[in-house]
Amino acid sequence: RDMSLILTPPDNRRPVEVHVGEWDVDVVSEAIRRELQRGGQVYYVSNRVRTIDEAVERVGAAAAEARVGVAHGKMTKEELERVMEDFSAGAIDVLVATTIIESGIDNPHTNTLIIEDSQRLGLAQMYQLKGRVGRSSVQAYAYFMFPDNISLTEEAMARLDAINEHRDLGSGMRVAMRDLEIRGAGSLLGAEQSGNMSGVGFDLFAQMLSQAVANAREGASGEDAMLPPALSDITVNFPEHTYIPEEYVSDADARVLLYRKLACADTPSVVEELREQTSERYGAMPQACANMFAKSLVRAWANEHGVKLVGVSAGKLTVEPVDVPKDALPSLRRASGRYVAQSGKLVLPLKYFGLKEGESLIAAVHEFLTNLSEGTVAPSKDVSRPSSARRNR
Repeated sequence: RDMSLILTPPDNRRPVEVHVGEWDVDVVSEAIRRELQRGGQVYYVSNRVRTIDEAVERVGAAAAEARVGVAHGKMTKEELERVMEDFSAGAIDVLVATTIIESGIDNPHTNTLIIEDSQRLGLAQMYQLKGRVGRSSVQAYAYFMFPDNISLTEEAMARLDAINEHRDLGSGMRVAMRDLEIRGAGSLLGAEQSGNMSGVGFDLFAQMLSQAVANAREGASGEDAMLPPALSDITVNFPEHTYIPEEYVSDADARVLLYRKLACADTPSVVEELREQTSERYGAMPQACANMFAKSLVRAWANEHGVKLVGVSAGKLTVEPVDVPKDALPSLRRASGRYVAQSGKLVLPLKYFGLKEGESLIAAVHEFLTNLSEGTVAPSKDVSRPSSARRNR
């Protein structure tokens, strides 16, 4: 979706000064007393209800003169309302609270935020809490503290580094992108969000997704805007890596365009032409890219011969539906292959191909399928020898 960013802050608004470090009673004491001396108030966030009374004691030890109030989600509505009214009226100097304050609170007199155990909070949550202070022209301070007796996880350190780095006003989008990098994008390409991607493969999925987005933006819904149904219905699955490495085609737009062209290549001649063009432009292909073109050749062959499935699983090749010449059946059966003429399903153990280390399974399967359609299937490399020859090996 298109998105607009508001990057211009209100007049006289100042960035919040951020401090990230271990919990230190002297630092907390100085922060609270500095705020009280200028007539302000303090949020002290301790996000555990069962230990919030201990947090009150720590605040009292740091600044005994401060008037302290408590707010958390297990209090009744009346209790919360009374505490917040006292805080807004200035009868409370330090509000010790859980993250219940992260939304809906707008108190311009509160310009110091102290969070203990900040390593437990998410990056977006810390950024939201930081937004509770600095809501006027007064300089605000935010302290993100963590215990000195525990080791921080790598993700926790990354979150704290991010909140310390992105201090400028209007940095919410950068924080959100950093949060996405740290946490990951979830199951973006999984079955929960992307449906049949495992069935069509990434290249075809990218093409279908791109066209769906373009159609939604343009309001198009005609069949001419979609991939040919014959290609969309073909499933080609191999365990080998099939992608275009960034080191080979560095430009992202060029890679996506090549993926799209391969996804639409419905004949082997089109795939071969793309292979020649790519090799001429970028040089010799790495194995993953060569596998990508071999896979496209298999799909193009399947499109020409009405095959809907070419896949490898559990050490076996499955092709369905396919016509197998009678002359080829003895060789396939000697390799423990099975062919059901009624459904046109062929299941063939991979040992039939007798591949050596480094040889491409996809290329071997494409050669086999081509020979199969031409009626020139070669005998098995592994199992066609007489039993006596195998015993004497």
